[in-house]
Amino acid sequence: MSFEWHEIHDSLVMTTNTLSFQKSFETLRHRDPALGRFTDPAALLDMLHARAGCAERKNRILWALVAAAQGDDLTSDGAVTLALLALWPGLDAVRRRLSWRKSGRPDEVSSEVLARATETLRGLDLDRVSRIAATVLRNVERDALRAHCREAARALVAANVEAEELAASTPGAAAIFLRRDLGRLVGRDADLVLRVAVEGFTQREVAGTLGLSEAAARKRYQRATRRLREAFDEFV
Repeated sequence: MSFEWHEIHDSLVMTTNTLSFQKSFETLRHRDPALGRFTDPAALLDMLHARAGCAERKNRILWALVAAAQGDDLTSDGAVTLALLALWPGLDAVRRRLSWRKSGRPDEVSSEVLARATETLRGLDLDRVSRIAATVLRNVERDALRAHCREAARALVAANVEAEELAASTPGAAAIFLRRDLGRLVGRDADLVLRVAVEGFTQREVAGTLGLSEAAARKRYQRATRRLREAFDEFV
């Protein structure tokens, strides 16, 4: 199921206003000194979102929230909610970058970021992490990109098979399938890769038709093929 990004945020904020969440928050406050001084979730989030303030202290609070999120009692879900809201500005930046990379429809990217952030918070090895926020955000973006590359590579392999089956009976079908799926992986360089790797033109010949210098075409071709290799490495 997919949701708009603002809907996810609104839902999380509404959760913090429920009676069950307030009870959970009180338990967290009394359990960990790092959270004890905050009388309500809003005060905690204001402190974490403020540009000023001690970075070490913020990191200690996030550590406490992640530790609670990995517990098996009733405070676990509340801690996850607080951690997600605490990291929201960073998660929003990750979502924007993934959307810019065309890693799926906007609502799908939003759901993907939420799911991977939750998974990362519950599975983070706190004994091996020093900076909670940076590690969570990096892992979410990395895992989402890897998953996208695997799906794109799988689609490209499927397109190749489909194209071979259809090419004999449908002229141009192979190029249509390949162009579509190559575009997902290498963007504007799909035509360059097709003409050189599939149609057999030289990079100099293709450079002229695309309005590029030979050096620019060579550089872009190398970059595109590197992306394809990385995608296939992730796939296999």
